[in-house]
Amino acid sequence: MTYQGVLKKMKTENAEEIQYYLDMNSDFLNMNQLLNKEFTISFVKYECLNCHLEKEIYRQGFCKSCFFDIPSAGDWIMRPELSTAHLDQEDRDLVYEKSVQLQPHIVYLANSSNVKVGVTRKTQVPTRWIDQGAHEAIEIVEVPNRYLAGITEVALKEHVADKTNWRKMLKNDVDDENLVEWRNKLEQYIPEEAKEYFINSNSETNLKFPVVKYPAKPKSLNLIKTPNYKGKLVGIKGQYLIFDDETVFNIRSNEGLVVSIEV
Repeated sequence: MTYQGVLKKMKTENAEEIQYYLDMNSDFLNMNQLLNKEFTISFVKYECLNCHLEKEIYRQGFCKSCFFDIPSAGDWIMRPELSTAHLDQEDRDLVYEKSVQLQPHIVYLANSSNVKVGVTRKTQVPTRWIDQGAHEAIEIVEVPNRYLAGITEVALKEHVADKTNWRKMLKNDVDDENLVEWRNKLEQYIPEEAKEYFINSNSETNLKFPVVKYPAKPKSLNLIKTPNYKGKLVGIKGQYLIFDDETVFNIRSNEGLVVSIEV
């Protein structure tokens, strides 16, 4: 069968083993059911996730003009400490910014390639951890807005990483860490404005990814340079598809590409 649609990050379900679903317009593909099966993925065209025009993708699934215009691509998305909705100050669209920024946010520790600090909306736990390929994670603080989460992350990343090494994560070259100990060690660095929101009574969450075989030397598939690729799926971790020949394909970084999948 052949499925065609514009790539968006896979939806996930945290079960005993994480379930992945790829939205292909009129069909949802349960990617777990494709494990140990060969399929072909082919590039068809571009389609901006915002304007839906056939324009080259610039970043985050958007064409260049949309990326610099729409509120969901503002700088505060990647740098939450730049959030200003709590001050009633607009960046691009104050109504949208209030709807996202003025809700509970979590500052967390996740272990994917190493222990790192991150920020997400409370409603995105544990989805955010799954998307990052973390096999364990823990909340540090729960704050009422994105700004407080952002300044907490900025303070903590002076003492812990804030990036994931994607190759190390995909090779599963990771150690188990005591995240409760990490949380308690980092408490002293939380900014004064966020100290009252520290969480001191939780335990870490463990996540299991559907992987049959991890790659020893993962090599990334560029679907623009290689518009047709056929391979046997042997794992899914984070937002990556892992193939038997050690090729890996990041769905998230290829949002906005229309592809066909032949199973």
